[in-house]
Amino acid sequence: MEIKDMQQEVDQWISQFEEGYWHPLAMLARMTEEVGELAREVNHLYGQKPKKSGEKEGNLALELADILFIIICMANSLDLDIETAFKEMMKKYRQRDSERWTRKNQP
Repeated sequence: MEIKDMQQEVDQWISQFEEGYWHPLAMLARMTEEVGELAREVNHLYGQKPKKSGEKEGNLALELADILFIIICMANSLDLDIETAFKEMMKKYRQRDSERWTRKNQP
């Protein structure tokens, strides 16, 4: 699925509700909350804070998907084309960082 398809699917979902998209500041707060949930799971899996006994196991992929959802909501509400922006961002990284790290030997 391409990013533009994701943006369209999210827009179709949100558009069925009277409330529509939240205001940008509210979405930023929601994104911060979702990043916090991801951080908590990463800390439990790879950090110094194991889960308490009986605490439900999390899902990193779903936490990342929650973040992606709110990013898409924010982009849609601001009428931003994330797919085009992503391509421009990758071009920047390819130019700026092409010699920054050691490349793997390719067969």
